[in-house]
Amino acid sequence: MPQSHTFMEKKTITVTSPLLPSLDDFMPYLRDIWERKWLTNNGHYHQELEKALCEYLKVPYISLFTNGTLPLICALQALRITGEVITTPYSFVATTHSLWWNGIKPVFVDIDPETCNLDPDKIEAAITPKTTAIMPVHVYGKPCDTERIQEIADKYGLKVIYDAAHAFGVEVNGRSILNAGDMSTLSFHATKVYNTVEGGALVCHDEHTKKRIDYLKNFGFAGETTVIAPGINGKMDEVRSAYGLLNLKQVDAAIEARRQVAIKYREALRGVKGIRVMEDMPGVRHNYSYFPIFIDAEEYGMTRDELYFKMKENGVLGRRYFYPLISEFSTYRGLESARPENLPVATKIADSVICLPMYHSLTEADVERVIEQIVK
Repeated sequence: MPQSHTFMEKKTITVTSPLLPSLDDFMPYLRDIWERKWLTNNGHYHQELEKALCEYLKVPYISLFTNGTLPLICALQALRITGEVITTPYSFVATTHSLWWNGIKPVFVDIDPETCNLDPDKIEAAITPKTTAIMPVHVYGKPCDTERIQEIADKYGLKVIYDAAHAFGVEVNGRSILNAGDMSTLSFHATKVYNTVEGGALVCHDEHTKKRIDYLKNFGFAGETTVIAPGINGKMDEVRSAYGLLNLKQVDAAIEARRQVAIKYREALRGVKGIRVMEDMPGVRHNYSYFPIFIDAEEYGMTRDELYFKMKENGVLGRRYFYPLISEFSTYRGLESARPENLPVATKIADSVICLPMYHSLTEADVERVIEQIVK
């Protein structure tokens, strides 16, 4: 017994761990795929997963992709976005890379200190005659102020594409946040609440747009010999579609397990001087995709990096997510909007954040070990 306890102490607690379907459940699906010999290109399981996701996510139309970045690239193509797009520096680089790949100039605006989302109050000042769209991110799955953003977009005739990579299943007052804006994109990467190993999707509001997206993700083919646009190959295969159908059956249980972890973290850390945690938002069905804490070095007595490396030394892996800001990477730092003085809140948040380990299979002992690193 003492030996296993020692082993438990030394086990590394990773920042995330994938939700996996049981192999026993997966094998019959694989056998069926082998028999059908239809491995990709809108096969049986691909169609089934699109149907199942529409129902689960409460959205009218969804197009599956092979990862979460291609839907962003295709959304910009489908809406014919050009010129400048207002976006956040506080995200994963794929958000801004998708603009760059389309020859679009990102314009960074600062974030709200409470939600870490794009600050609607800062958007209008960044609009120029070249602005064609706004690309906000639902950071950590916390919903953006979609109403305010839509009001601004309507006033200036702009499109809105939401990067909802973190926001699988998130609802506000019973309505999916994926229905906001002109389009929303999802990531089903292995690290996400719901995964298809690699994968993603694009949510749109009408059949005509769905058709256009499906052409774009299949080289632009609209028939055996008809190519209507310079498309790309973004199709999800049958194996990952089947895997996704199985994971969809257990995602609610996984989200509930994550919620329990979040409750324990909050109870333990809420009163710690110099540590800020995010609370649930009223009327929101959260997915508990991440659990960020924000460190005030002066009050806490230790910098964010000191705590991060202390945790690491003790086998608890956090993640400085998002650090550095996208605007600090070499590709973007030359942009006028990337200057740190233009982004004081985002700069401060990026320097103080650690995302704690958060996944469905964390044990009570794991959670205790994480908390012990932070509560002195």
